[in-house]
Amino acid sequence: MIIVSTSYSKSKEFSSPHEWLKRISFYTGILEELAKKNSVHSIERINYTGNLEQNRVHYHFIRLSKTVERFPVSIHRCIRPLKPDIVLVNGMIFPLQIMQLKMNVRRNTKIIVLHRAEKPFKGIKKFLQKAADKFIDAYLFTSEEFGEQWINTGIIQNKKKIFEVVQSSSAFIQTDKQQARQKLNIIGENIYLWVGRLEKNKDPLTVVHSFIEFSKINADAQLYMIFQTEELLADIQKLLAEQKVNTIHLAGRIDHDHLGSWYSAADFIISGSHYEGSGIAVIEAMSCGCIPILTNIVSFRKLSLHHEFLYEAGNARHLLEILQKTVSIDRKKLSEDVRNRFQKEFSFSAIAEKVEHIINLQS
Repeated sequence: MIIVSTSYSKSKEFSSPHEWLKRISFYTGILEELAKKNSVHSIERINYTGNLEQNRVHYHFIRLSKTVERFPVSIHRCIRPLKPDIVLVNGMIFPLQIMQLKMNVRRNTKIIVLHRAEKPFKGIKKFLQKAADKFIDAYLFTSEEFGEQWINTGIIQNKKKIFEVVQSSSAFIQTDKQQARQKLNIIGENIYLWVGRLEKNKDPLTVVHSFIEFSKINADAQLYMIFQTEELLADIQKLLAEQKVNTIHLAGRIDHDHLGSWYSAADFIISGSHYEGSGIAVIEAMSCGCIPILTNIVSFRKLSLHHEFLYEAGNARHLLEILQKTVSIDRKKLSEDVRNRFQKEFSFSAIAEKVEHIINLQS
């Protein structure tokens, strides 16, 4: 079977194909698993033109062009001679492009669209999404709950097209906790981790407020915060200074390759997100046995092993109650359960198996 993966978005900041594939390794691992039994191609749009084969996947890089936005002739010109049986389209926000795609592939080619956290359009764009639905054979959502709003708005006409599949995974391998802590100079036995952008949706301030109160009665608890952007950094620093806190450590930007050590070193990962499409950082942490403490949102309900570790987004008091529960649990056992759940449900091989099953249903 010939499978083509594509997206109509662009990443102009990348000009190296190797760096780009490294950046999207949370997804390419799925393609590599599919490539063990199928011929797999992926169309990528960065500031580079050329071809590359990596782990049995054939990558086709198309240099950025403004004309590709609405009328992606060059992408479809690349896809057409491949004669795909299946085209995987990353993103729900390209209805016009998907309709053009359908005109450029064989009549029996199936189109499967992957939800990437997008919300339904309104107005004329909603009309286009509804029109494109006629040409789409299946949708992959992290949770069926995400699909319901697309059904309710009338964009997706047939609920049977919706399948529940997490579309991101992790290549990190769990390492010895004490060795990881020693490597990172982390001291303590109760280590909590936060990873994300310092912005309102990720809501680091709620996590900080709650952890300050938690550390007052659990002085050995330490929170390390890794962040890629600094929108709320000044607010956090001010709060820590006012409260004279020394149990919250602002680690700052960490190269992605090194995150595996942090996930292995930590006992828990905390998220404060109000909305997520999947939660890549959480999935990566779970691959290293890091126990998730998450907000009670759609995507995280899918990931959570124990719903008693879910709290209302923005509710620092509720989070504090959960943090207090973590003091007395069997961490080693729960960490093993988390790792096993990742392997069974969210590993590259598990996801690829689900995708292949859905593909076979379309045949």
